[in-house]
Amino acid sequence: MKRWKKIGITVLSVFVVVLIFAGLQRLVCPKYADDVLEGNFTSEYYEEITDHDVIMVGDCEVYENIDPMYLWKNYGITSYIRGNAQQLTWQSYYMLEDTLRYETPKVVIYNIQALTHAEPQKEEYNRMTLDGMKWSKTKYQAIQTSMCKGEKTLDYVFPILRYHSRILDLSKNDITYYWNNRKVTHNGYYMRIDVLPASQSDVADTEWLLGDGKEKEEEENIDDPWGDIEDPWSDVDADTEDMATEIEEPDDNLAKDSKEGETFGKLPMQYLDKMRKLCEEKGIQLILMKAPSLAPEWYESDEEQVVAYAEKYQLPYINFYELLEETGIDYETDTYDGGLHMNLNGAEKLSEYLGKVLTEEYKVPDRRSDSKLSEVYQKKYQFYEDMKKEQQKELDKYGKIVSY
Repeated sequence: MKRWKKIGITVLSVFVVVLIFAGLQRLVCPKYADDVLEGNFTSEYYEEITDHDVIMVGDCEVYENIDPMYLWKNYGITSYIRGNAQQLTWQSYYMLEDTLRYETPKVVIYNIQALTHAEPQKEEYNRMTLDGMKWSKTKYQAIQTSMCKGEKTLDYVFPILRYHSRILDLSKNDITYYWNNRKVTHNGYYMRIDVLPASQSDVADTEWLLGDGKEKEEEENIDDPWGDIEDPWSDVDADTEDMATEIEEPDDNLAKDSKEGETFGKLPMQYLDKMRKLCEEKGIQLILMKAPSLAPEWYESDEEQVVAYAEKYQLPYINFYELLEETGIDYETDTYDGGLHMNLNGAEKLSEYLGKVLTEEYKVPDRRSDSKLSEVYQKKYQFYEDMKKEQQKELDKYGKIVSY
């Protein structure tokens, strides 16, 4: 009897320790509820209760430029964007592989800007993309492929090892969003209704695309959601700061992003191929897409490589640079950050074109007659409309959007 009592006490003690450990880990992990919202994108997918006929993967050029709510409202298309800031090609592959654990769409759209990234970039981007993934063999492989110099697998398995120093700098949001993250997207779409014309911004050079003679310096890290704001890694301890510094040091042995005349790196092309083969195995139509971002510059050599790949494997390729007139995109009214990404107005224009292509050429069905789906999307659309109103209130009050 005493023996079983001891065993029971031991098991209970272990359970309590694990519970405390898990609770502390959740407490110190970033909640991405303030300036940096992108860290919540990955995990939101697991809240979905319906399947989707179209899945989109890629970086900010897809999650800020295509609007799934517009596709539903106007075409009855069910779609979801599994994208993150600077989501690399191999990460998009694993994001798709993860998605196929839950559903099999009719169409997958991949935005190909990330092909220009030949190597892992920064830990911050890895964390935003990977931390929110549910644990599986897919997540483990994604971590192994993505880690930068100095990163450790164990820090992903137990995030508290990475974020433990935040215990000294917790905020109200760490309590508010302890149980559930702040919902920030609409089926993966990041909404912004404000306007910053390209002509009033210094973040992009329009001459290469529009030929207007404007000479502006291109930002070095245009896909960086932090800008000048403090990020969740700013309060790490000294040892972690040393590691972060080591990660960001340039390594001459790493392949750099492609420049004019250079070929895409081996790693992104390898994973584009894996994505293509995975879609073929599942009977999914893969479509390649290039969003009409003014920066970084999309070189002619980049375009030639994508066109050659698409032709070789008979894949459709939608280059929105070539469709500016047809879509009606205007960099003075349709962007919120000087031409890097579309605002809601621009995203609707691109979504209108894409909706026609998906329904007319790829026979993606109109699901609006499905009463169960309509009920789900009615709630989604209400959240979508509410966010538009809230953003407009902030614009009217502050002259800018401050909470999104």
